Amino acid sequence: MPVYRTLGSLAAVVTLAVTGSSATATASAPPSASGAAALREVMFVGNNWDGTADVVKSSGDLARIGRVNVIPDKDQRLTEIYLNPIKLAYFLGIRQGPGEGHDQFVDDMYSTPDGSAIVVSRPSFADVVSIDLATGHINWRFPVSGYRSDHMAVSPDGTRVAVSASTSNTVHVLDIATGRQLGSFTTGDKPHENVFTDGGKYLWNMAIGEVNTALDDPVWDWTKGDRRITVVDAHTFKPVKVIDMRDRLDAFGRKDLSDAVRPVVFTPDESRLYFQVSFFNGFLEYDIAADRITRSKTLPKNPATSEDRTTWVNDSRHHGLSISPDGNRLCVAGTMDDYATVVDRTTLREGPLVPASKPYWATVSGDGKSCVISESGADRITAIDFATGQKTVSVAVGDHPQRVRLGHVAADWTGSSTG
Repeated sequence: MPVYRTLGSLAAVVTLAVTGSSATATASAPPSASGAAALREVMFVGNNWDGTADVVKSSGDLARIGRVNVIPDKDQRLTEIYLNPIKLAYFLGIRQGPGEGHDQFVDDMYSTPDGSAIVVSRPSFADVVSIDLATGHINWRFPVSGYRSDHMAVSPDGTRVAVSASTSNTVHVLDIATGRQLGSFTTGDKPHENVFTDGGKYLWNMAIGEVNTALDDPVWDWTKGDRRITVVDAHTFKPVKVIDMRDRLDAFGRKDLSDAVRPVVFTPDESRLYFQVSFFNGFLEYDIAADRITRSKTLPKNPATSEDRTTWVNDSRHHGLSISPDGNRLCVAGTMDDYATVVDRTTLREGPLVPASKPYWATVSGDGKSCVISESGADRITAIDFATGQKTVSVAVGDHPQRVRLGHVAADWTGSSTG
């Protein structure tokens, strides 16, 4: 795909070494060269329906530092879409489907290693762009194959970014500085989550299948498509392993659960994978060396949550997982049940249920002390102390926050030039 520029036994094969969505995995690596510009660690909050990214402190009170407009080219993109009937059909389909009646302008974002730019996937525009944080101008634009871009992942060294092209069953891997495609690979239906492992040697993709239809009764499960985990060599993009969780779930005695793997986290030693699946108020534990599911955790239901599965947004009853840096606690976003909770990883006992309005993501604060969730239904982010399971602070952000990622900006950046 072209880049458009503007002026402005798996254990024998895969040995894992970085932590899923913990602080070390989600932050772009800062430059280490002598004389490099001073950087400040921050959190980026993607306001999906706004087309903005709020920049907040990475720890403590999570105070807002500035805001980035990630759709400065909105008029140009809309003109292209409205002049192309096929693009227009998908654009409107995204609005009425996963967008819940809104356009999806921000899915995922990461900063470049030097803190000079933010790279953003924009589902409704089916692209990835790099935004200069000093000027607000677009450095480069990469249109993905198909008609929608989705979750991304950045390599541990911060130089490569992977993005799911959800309607073409493809993951593109790009040079984060130039937007040049380094390679791509084929996935199952509707690729979603991506995670680099083993210091950036491998890349995992989770394909979730069709989640936007009302055919949610188990008897219609066959209509959901090919849902699988694809593991590739992150440099050659050749498949290393394909994991069909249907077989593993059946062997574990959970034929009732969907095999659509949603957010995931690895333990710090990457011996275990924790994952959520469609329709399930809980999560499962997968032993990577043994290649089997070992435990499951069912979390409480909210009595106010409808039991009509067709009402659960994008089939994601619970959507959001993070793990404390020591690997002792998991943080779960109970999306449709309107709470978040910290779970002891040894006992799988949950802590207090922290009320939250449609929490859609969970990550780790810069100091590693807190889980930070996005409350998409209340337009705020909330920190929950890993040690106590109690809420510590909430901060207002833009319209419908979803992904929250650690990153870096220049130490003196205020956001005044970027909206």
